[in-house]
Amino acid sequence: MNTKSLPLSAAAAAVLAAAIVVVSMAAQAPQSPQAAATGAAQSQPLAPPAGGPGGRPREFPAPTNLKVLPKTLTGKQVRDVMEGWSGSLGVHCDTCHTKDPGRVGPNGRPALNFADDSKHEKQAARLMYTMTRKINADYISMVDMEHEEHEHEGQAGHEDHAGQAGHEAHEHHGDHNVTCGTCHRGHQQPEAYIPPKEHDRPPTPAGQPPLPR
Repeated sequence: MNTKSLPLSAAAAAVLAAAIVVVSMAAQAPQSPQAAATGAAQSQPLAPPAGGPGGRPREFPAPTNLKVLPKTLTGKQVRDVMEGWSGSLGVHCDTCHTKDPGRVGPNGRPALNFADDSKHEKQAARLMYTMTRKINADYISMVDMEHEEHEHEGQAGHEDHAGQAGHEAHEHHGDHNVTCGTCHRGHQQPEAYIPPKEHDRPPTPAGQPPLPR
């Protein structure tokens, strides 16, 4: 055995042991909050950005085959209208629109062919929209005008105030418009209204004629 190599071997062993102790102490030392947060953030997978699949913003293609809606509406505006109609009737898009088996939507289901006119429900929706638009334009507006005239008669001598009130009533007559929900109220088929019996009717307020029998 070479006695000259013993001191060198012992020194190397001491250095190696000291290094192991230092590394162990560093691993057990508490981390600062910032360092811990940084490490946790790096260990967690990144959340996908908001938007459509893959982080892309949701797109609304330009509508086609509009028959009763204004042709100037954007894809987003048409979708907003459709969501209002479907909510009023308690239905979904496929009630009026046919499925396109050749295309798959972002949700993995068959995409819908919005331009197709083969479903009867879509034709009925167009007819109902035309009806409500005509009711609002030709009849509800007349009711509002009659209400405005009564306000003018009841406020004789206050022409300026009555004129302003009439203008406001005319500007806000849209609050009384008939909509899909006026009759449907969340049902595809409007529920029949059954008038209460005579003894179930509420009392007639003072100053008003009795309810018709």
